[in-house]
Amino acid sequence: MRRFSQRSALVTLSEINITPLLDLAFVLLIIFVITTPLLEQSIPLTLPQGGVPDRPRDKRDIRTVEIDFKGNFYYNRVKMPLPQVEANLGKDAQLNKNLVVDIRADGMGRWRDVAAIFDYCQRNGIKMAARTEPAKHP
Repeated sequence: MRRFSQRSALVTLSEINITPLLDLAFVLLIIFVITTPLLEQSIPLTLPQGGVPDRPRDKRDIRTVEIDFKGNFYYNRVKMPLPQVEANLGKDAQLNKNLVVDIRADGMGRWRDVAAIFDYCQRNGIKMAARTEPAKHP
């Protein structure tokens, strides 16, 4: 039988195994890479071409109204009828005087749906911006 000396009993492990920490970091990175594009997506629209890029704005001042080809309204990615969109816009405009409404509408959709949002914003003094795809120049 082998005897252990006191000297070897005092030796401590001076290295930390970082393999589990690296595994955790890589898993979190993969989750982040996969979920980020899902958070940025909105309803599929074919925006008309034209316009110029605008200056950066504070995200807290922006509300998005989207109108798909069938005339369905989405307020901040939540589908709702036009009267409810107008009520939410009015409530948000009272709380935030710098509110800007980004209007995204399908290029092949009905103009009357877009005009309804334009009309409401104009009547209530709410700033608005029509979203388009940048023009393709040869």
